[in-house]
Amino acid sequence: MKKGYSIALAILLVLAIALPTFANGQGEQKTAGKKQLTFLFMPGVADPFYTTMEKGIQAKGKELGVNIVVAEYPKAWGPEDQVPILQAAIQKGGIDGLLIAPTSVDALKAPLKAIYDKGIEIITVDTFLGDGDYSKAGTDYGFPLAYIGSDNELGGKQMAEHIAKLVGEKGKVFCEATNPDASSVAARVSGFKAGVAEFPNMKLAGVEWCMDVQQTAMQQTLAALQKDKDIVGIFGTNVYSAQGANQAVVNAGLAGAVKIASWDATTTNIDNLKKGTVDLVLAQKPAEMGSLAVDWLYKYLTKKVQVPKKVIPGFEFFTKDNVNDANMQQYIYQ
Repeated sequence: MKKGYSIALAILLVLAIALPTFANGQGEQKTAGKKQLTFLFMPGVADPFYTTMEKGIQAKGKELGVNIVVAEYPKAWGPEDQVPILQAAIQKGGIDGLLIAPTSVDALKAPLKAIYDKGIEIITVDTFLGDGDYSKAGTDYGFPLAYIGSDNELGGKQMAEHIAKLVGEKGKVFCEATNPDASSVAARVSGFKAGVAEFPNMKLAGVEWCMDVQQTAMQQTLAALQKDKDIVGIFGTNVYSAQGANQAVVNAGLAGAVKIASWDATTTNIDNLKKGTVDLVLAQKPAEMGSLAVDWLYKYLTKKVQVPKKVIPGFEFFTKDNVNDANMQQYIYQ
């Protein structure tokens, strides 16, 4: 009797400990909480900016235990290239969150809304939908959690200010841009125009759009230089437009005479700065953007932390005076 009583008491004690856990669902929640989250990264195009962003995403994913899936890099900028890749990646299933650089402010609205309606949370990085203000009520683009990227209009204005100093605040300047439907680039051009307008002795000679083709950027810039001999400064608004503009100035034998301000700290732009054929390079912080996007999406999905509608990392400016500084090397795109 004594032995049987001891066994029965032991069983009752085990049940007493275990039952409350399963009765209130905590056992199931704990198991569910161990499920690894999977985030999909959909870049805008194959270039050093997005590969650097991917490094930040992968590093933060590893730190937080998030599985990162990287979609195929589009070979050209635009919805016609990006959307099929995006939809194929989503169709495979298993995605909890999406980090995407939309290649159009309008054309990506419907495809992304369809993904959101599947229960997949979205953060846009580098570029945005609509005007980028996801807090506005009654819009058809207010569903992403946040935009994480540069203040591109501010950057464009600051580039105008830097060029003004380089050219003595007088003369004509030219802008080589890439795609007018890319929110980031459109804002840079808008900011640049506003910045130039603040200097009474400066004038904008024109804006051209290379559609992310470096050869086109070179040809457009060369044509502008041949048409207008008074151009003293050029702003290249992204990787390909900046590198193409630099090629044109070198080919025209105007290196040093025509000042060049390049957006994006690629190794090519930094090398050209060291050689003296480029005068200023703006570095965004793509790795930080990617890291922040993973971090905020993870916090939202695991803890329902409220995500700011806009998260804006700052800029760094490379000049001939600081290009070799040790603390600046972290801002060069990898």
